[in-house]
Amino acid sequence: MVTGIVQGVGFRPFVYQLAQRLSLSGFVLNDGDGVMIEIEGDAADHKAFIDTLTQTPPPLARIDSISQDEIPYTKARGFSIRRSHQSSASTMVSPDIAICDACAAEMQDPSNRRYGYAFINCTDCGPRYSIIKALPYDRPNTSMAHFTMCKACGGEYADPMDRRYHAQPISCYDCGPTIALLDLDGAVTAQGNEAISRVCTLILQGKTVAIKGLGGFHLVCDASSEEAVAALRRNKRRPSKPLAVMFKDMASLKEAADVTEEEERQILSKERPIVIADKSSRSALAPSIAPNIDRIGVFLAYTPLHLLLLEKLDRPVVATSANISDEPIITDADSVLKKLDKVVYAVLDYDRAIVNACDDSVAMMAGGQRLLMRMARGFGPKSLPLRQKTPKKILAVGANQKNSIALAFGEHLVLSPHIGDLVSLEAFEYFERTLETFKRFYGFQPDVVVCDTHPGYETTKWAKQLAKERLSVELIAVQHHYAHALACMAEYELQEQVLAFCFDGTGYGADGTLWGGEVLVADPMQYERVNHIRPFRLLGGEKAVKEPRRVALALLFECFSLEEVMALENPAVRSFTQAQLKTMHKMWEQGINAPLSSSAGRLFDAVASLSGIAQELGYEGESGLLIEAAAKKTDGEAFTCVMGNGEIDCRPMIKEIVAISSKNEIASRFISMLSGVILETAEQYPQLPIVLSGGVFQNRSLVVAVTEAMKARGRRCYIQQDTPVNDGGIALGQLYHALHKSGRNNG
Repeated sequence: MVTGIVQGVGFRPFVYQLAQRLSLSGFVLNDGDGVMIEIEGDAADHKAFIDTLTQTPPPLARIDSISQDEIPYTKARGFSIRRSHQSSASTMVSPDIAICDACAAEMQDPSNRRYGYAFINCTDCGPRYSIIKALPYDRPNTSMAHFTMCKACGGEYADPMDRRYHAQPISCYDCGPTIALLDLDGAVTAQGNEAISRVCTLILQGKTVAIKGLGGFHLVCDASSEEAVAALRRNKRRPSKPLAVMFKDMASLKEAADVTEEEERQILSKERPIVIADKSSRSALAPSIAPNIDRIGVFLAYTPLHLLLLEKLDRPVVATSANISDEPIITDADSVLKKLDKVVYAVLDYDRAIVNACDDSVAMMAGGQRLLMRMARGFGPKSLPLRQKTPKKILAVGANQKNSIALAFGEHLVLSPHIGDLVSLEAFEYFERTLETFKRFYGFQPDVVVCDTHPGYETTKWAKQLAKERLSVELIAVQHHYAHALACMAEYELQEQVLAFCFDGTGYGADGTLWGGEVLVADPMQYERVNHIRPFRLLGGEKAVKEPRRVALALLFECFSLEEVMALENPAVRSFTQAQLKTMHKMWEQGINAPLSSSAGRLFDAVASLSGIAQELGYEGESGLLIEAAAKKTDGEAFTCVMGNGEIDCRPMIKEIVAISSKNEIASRFISMLSGVILETAEQYPQLPIVLSGGVFQNRSLVVAVTEAMKARGRRCYIQQDTPVNDGGIALGQLYHALHKSGRNNG
């Protein structure tokens, strides 16, 4: 038996061809546990078979284990591929994969029967997770079930020597999905290639259209037209958050972005994520695609439909998730027409259903390391083998922002694709649907449920309710920042004690305050908070997250009297009236709607405000991006801070900032200060490996500064590369703790 990612990746034809080459008899079949192989032949050929299977499997496969048993010799002749068996499902579901080079070449070959076909695929590419309903991964269990294969496709599907052998989404013009262009009344105005031509015309006219991708719809407009991009922003009510841009090839992408070799490898990878890269001075893209920052999210067309569109357009397009604020990506045309009728002019749809929504993945390179900011299409579901079987089925429900869920059962750990922020009813329903999907895949009912300690998280409430309804379910709560540390430890299978820097926006602390600038000594079982940013007040509570000037003002009140603050010629102070300053000071003095926080993320906000970079924010993490852009333009010695008694006191920095007028100098010196704090703290624990986790470590300048300095000092330093460093990794950390708490997993 072979387990891992071994279904839907061309594994059986690979086995068949290998057995034929070695003159082995027997059979291969899929079942819910993986791939079962029976072979008969000489001992030398048997060894060659196993060696080839383990050392050079199919490119999309991942073998987690091969178990072998000797059976009586049957004198079988020939090798065959048998029908799938149904059994307890534990084989891993493969992510959706971008169109491969072979399919792209066929689609562009006028002599090929799939020339210009928008749904071309093979065993090396195409939809998987987004179309699967149940395991095993066979056509009847996908949204391709009602498409009857034509004779030509059926021949390819049945031929073990063909690249499309058992490619479940296989189809062609005669038997596959059809494309339709819909107007805002839902009426079909064009079909097939005519629909593609018409939607291109609309884009060139400056219109925004909705186009169905692999895991959901995109909102698409001409990326070179400032008028078109401004209209999309206005209609979607997205004033400043950067928009991703899709290109047809690397040549056109490099006209808009300056990409390194490492970034280019990520852009060209089979996952095709959105990659955050530096803007090019040669760029002809609309300025408002990524306003006020020097970076841009770029990616290549990853479906044949996208390729056809971009070939016809011969220009890049904005391709951003089709949803309304705080809701998940939309997967059906009816919902687009209902919810986004004021945003789009038309909808390009096709009749293969999206069973499981999946957004685009977002990645960034920092000092030679890939950081996943959103793990979704191409990367998720993410499965990892456990070294030791767990007797309990464990479910971790993650955080409220950038939510994902994680499951452990048998010898498997699975992290779901990005679900999103659970701040609306629709978003939480998406969380519940995703959970039901994975329960259905793996016949999963949890024995243990792990959640955050935050009592207000929807995931925490859900977990507590489940434990209340099912008394046999064990409930475990894990502190948010400890879970961040554990997520990184899980990725690298660290069992030892580590020094973890867990810097993010906010999380519920063990003392009831809002943490976010934490230094923990941690192992998989427990942690100790050994250092943290000195707490400051968030004036107005949640309002302070959108208005960094409120955080800045609270820190000024920590350093100066009200009269001194009112006399300051500082951008943060000048953004308030004198009456507002007095009111805010009273709130600060009395702690009225002004919770304490040790957040490093909020400290970024304060510095952005005090420097005049931003007084209000349009999206999460904007202050970090703005500070990073400003910090590139100058170098400066670190601001002063004082460390002692388990606190990082930033008040000296605040006093230094108000004496400086240069935004660039302030930004640069702040990044230097923060990296200096990490290095100085690390020196106090020379025997411990370093872990970096939390959303603040999406700041490339900070990550590069810290990791390079650690390397120069010979220190082991870990930051997540294959799982999200932000709250998208919380579920993984929760799960890692539960596995060790059970005492059943040694790695």
